Order: sequence, then C-alpha cells, then structure tokens
Amino acid sequence: MKSKKYLWASLLIVTTFLLTDCNKQLDEPRELETQAGSVDYTNASAAKAALVGAYQSFYDFWWEHVPCLSVRGDDVNSGGGRNGVFDQPPFHDEDMFVYDANFWMINNAWDGLFQHVLQITAQIEQLEKFRKAGVNAALIDQYIAECQVLRGWLTLTLSRTFGGVFKVTTTDPTVLSMQTKDEIMSWIKEEMQDASTKLLDMHPNQRTDLRGGVTKYTALAVKAMAEQELKDYNAVATTTGEIISSGKFSLYGDFNKEFKTAGKLSSENILEVQYSDFNSGSGDSRNYLNDFFGPTNWTPAVSGAGGGWGFFEPSEKYIKFMLNRGEKTRLQTSVIFTPDGIDKIKSDPAFSTLPAWVSNTTPEGDVFLNSPRVYFYSGKHYLPTTELIPGRTGYASNKNMNIIRYAEILLMYAEAVTRGGNASAGSADAAVNLVRARAGLAPLSGVTSQQVIDEKYAELAMEWGNRFYDMIRLENTAELSYDGRTFTMDKKYLPYPLPQLDKSAILKEYADTHPDH
Repeated sequence: MKSKKYLWASLLIVTTFLLTDCNKQLDEPRELETQAGSVDYTNASAAKAALVGAYQSFYDFWWEHVPCLSVRGDDVNSGGGRNGVFDQPPFHDEDMFVYDANFWMINNAWDGLFQHVLQITAQIEQLEKFRKAGVNAALIDQYIAECQVLRGWLTLTLSRTFGGVFKVTTTDPTVLSMQTKDEIMSWIKEEMQDASTKLLDMHPNQRTDLRGGVTKYTALAVKAMAEQELKDYNAVATTTGEIISSGKFSLYGDFNKEFKTAGKLSSENILEVQYSDFNSGSGDSRNYLNDFFGPTNWTPAVSGAGGGWGFFEPSEKYIKFMLNRGEKTRLQTSVIFTPDGIDKIKSDPAFSTLPAWVSNTTPEGDVFLNSPRVYFYSGKHYLPTTELIPGRTGYASNKNMNIIRYAEILLMYAEAVTRGGNASAGSADAAVNLVRARAGLAPLSGVTSQQVIDEKYAELAMEWGNRFYDMIRLENTAELSYDGRTFTMDKKYLPYPLPQLDKSAILKEYADTHPDH
C-alpha cells in the first residue's frame, strides 16, 4: 500500500486543476483555476503531480456511476425491492428498458463522467506547458499518453452507453463537437495506437514511479475494445494478440482472490482503480462507496462491519445458467445467496436439488440474511469483513475496482478468431481453455463463437455492463428479453439527459438529427 499512498500524497505537491462549475453545459466557456497558486513549469516533479491529478479524477467515480452503467444486462437486476415494490422506481425502470430522460442517475452518469473527461483534458493542457518550459519531452509524451488512455476509456464507456457523444480533445469550447458512436470508436482506436508507442512497455504492477498506472498494454486493451465495438474482428485479434504475445500478463491463480485484497495489482489486472485505507484504522481514506451493493441484513464475521443498501442483484437467469454449466468457482465468487434466494432457486423443479456448497455463508464466514430488497448479492463487489483494516467498518472498504482484466482480453481474442480474425497468438481453444481451467472446467475443442460468448457471460458478469454491450453488438435481443422484459434495439442507448439537452445547443441539435436517441 506504500506506493498507493504515495500516489495520493502526490496530489498535494502542486496541482489539481478544477473546472469551476460542474453543472454548466459542455459547450459553454469554462475557466480553469489552479488550487495551489503559481506552478513551476520547469519542475518535472510538478509535471508528475499534474499526471497524478488526472488519475485522481479518473478514480473519482460517483457511487451511482457503476450501477447505472451496469444494470441493463441479463446478468444483473436493479434490486431495491421485492414483490413489485421498489425504492428507486426509475432505476428499476432502466433495468426494464423503460427510460426516463429526467432520471437523476442517468444525468449524473453523463455529467459526472464528462467532468472527468474534461478534467483529464485540462491536465493534458497543463502538461504541454511543462514541455514548452523544457521538461523532458519524452517524459511529457508518456504522461500525456497516460491521460489519453484514461480519457479514452471514459469516452468509450460514455459512447457505449449513450451512442453519439462529445469528442473532447481540448477545453476550448469552440472546437467541441458531437460524433457518432462509430466515429468516436475510430478516434479512440487511433489515439490509443499512438499512445501505446509512448508508454512504458511493462505490466502496470512493474512500474516503480506510479505502481499500477497505465502502460502500453492498457492503451492496447482500450484500442481492442473500440475495435470490438466497430466489429473489426481482425483488428481485435491483432491487438489482443499483441497483449497475449507480450508474455507480461497471466490469470491470477485464484478467481475468488482476484476480487479480494490479494488481487490488488495482480498479474491479471490491466486497468484497475486503486483505493486505500492506507493500512490505518482511522484518518485519511480513498474509497468507492460500495454500500450500493451491500446487504441490508447480515451477520458479518467481524462484528460492527457495515452493510449496505441492497440495490444491485445478480439475476436468477445468470445463476441458473451457471448451475447448468456445473460452475462452482465463478458462481460462488460472483453470487452471494440469501436463504430466500436459495429457496427461490429451489422452487424451480429443475433446480430443486442444489450443490452442497450453495450457502448464505461466504467461504470467509460472513452470513447474508434475508432482505426485503434482493434475493442475491454481487460477490464481485464484496470484500470479506476479515479483510477490512481493523477500525474500518464501511462495506468493502479498501477494495480496488477492476476495470480491464487479462481474462477479458483472452476471451476477446478467442471471439475475434472464431469470427475470422488472424490467430496471431495461438488458437481460440487455447485462450478459452486458460480461462476455463482456472474455473475448474474441462477444456473445449473447436470452440465456436457462441461458446466464447457463453464463456464471457460466465467470466465477466457484474463487470461494467460487459454482457449488455456484447448483446447489443450482436443484436441479440432474445437474451435480454427475460423475466418480464422485452428488449428491442431502439433501447440500446440511454436517452440524453433532459437537463443536458436544456443546457447544450450542440447536444440538442445532434439529438434532433439522430432519432435513435
């Protein structure tokens, strides 16, 4: 944790540049202020502080961002209520593909993530000032490339969610423009390729300056994700093949531990958000508010550990899919059962007898009890109370957030190869079977595209809406039409938030001329 503490401490050195009004529209002029007064642009340490400021902005996910982006797949239900009574009806409606453009959570997803995009762009502009003042040009190139990767992932996520979005390359409002999803993905692809040539050629956990920071392979991973959205499978195979062939990544040996404290900065993680209690039971702490995912009623192994709100629930469809596959390792990690949840599964005659390991007590000893809001909890957003820093009681406090894992790269590669991409880093079978072996499953031979998609469902559930984005890309409306839902492709994007349309002429004009929104 020492390196993480250093990363956060670096923020205090010189510069955190903030946009003065987060509620103004993106196409209005904005002032940029420095919080710490004048800056010595000849100082390389100050340049590094500007870079760390970009990471701080990237790490600052609002608690509503993750659920809003993740809830529409058939791996997740909105939670929040049972028997048709929901605490947050608009969030439940989003899960049912009934969208309210005035819903505050949708507005905050757009506004908050674009504030991070603008903040990171402001840091890039500050870094250019260090270049002009004579700081090593190659170092500034690297720092700017890191910022571009962080901005690229955020923009990719916004475009996956909303379709056409702002292309932000400067804080100058006169050059701001809206672009279609395909245009955005093509821009990200090009920018990530260029960034990859300026970044360190190593695993993120090998960095000694900012351990866990962006490297060449983070850029390539974001590039491959954009290529996948463009359905350029040969390009996906080439890009992911380069990551695989580097030999710098491997699956973490224990799937369960990958999502716990031991998995922080693991060999598998290509992009992760680092949080920390700084190994102290009090004082400074930097954490995501995981209460959204936590239990409303439980008996934690560590007395006094806090619970949560119960607004995010693995779907019964996903659980039965996993049981049918004979999954234990990934299901036991991904889903936490309550007694009512177990009974609900068993009420289906096809699942009347469950494996003995299915329990409402986690392997680490936390007991999840019945809740009026959910039947199941996400194990990927859970940290055992036995791993909390003594004195810390917040749910999943000190837990990192995985964004891109090597497992996803392997499966992206396998899918691309099955769809005609060049097998530059081995067979699709070999890539899939690495993932399956860790899960304790038998190898496949002659793997098909559908088998890879099923493997992605099993492996990546509850992670950043990956399942939903796959189904949209494949136009698989049937899988998303489940448990009373009817999905049609006109529901693939969330609507532009009304508060943003009211404030931005550029956005409103684009929305008026693009009826898919």
